[in-house]
Amino acid sequence: MLYTEILNDNRDFMTLYKKGRYAASKYSVIYVRPNGRPFNRLGITAGKKIGNAVHRNRAKRLIRLAYRESEIRLPVGMDIVIVARSSICDIKSTEYCAYMQKYGVPEIMKMFRSFPADNRKKK
Repeated sequence: MLYTEILNDNRDFMTLYKKGRYAASKYSVIYVRPNGRPFNRLGITAGKKIGNAVHRNRAKRLIRLAYRESEIRLPVGMDIVIVARSSICDIKSTEYCAYMQKYGVPEIMKMFRSFPADNRKKK
């Protein structure tokens, strides 16, 4: 991914859940918060409610693919966590990618702009 690093520290996930903004949809829940860095950080979660390991890994692959295709349209300097929902296992990858382009990216942009400008710049 071009401008993205992996978010894998539990403390960062918890901070994002508590202090970040979120947008829920049928397929996933997207949490966003500025990080003040010159790159984005992406975290993906798929709980046991999704299904067995095969379904969870497929859900994570779909999310990763959709993010990779829409990454160039996103602003730089934010933490993003995408939580998979069980209905993501029933769709094709092209359908989720189209959903992310049409609804996910505008929602992320709107949430990112809703933070004050001073929060976006500090670390």
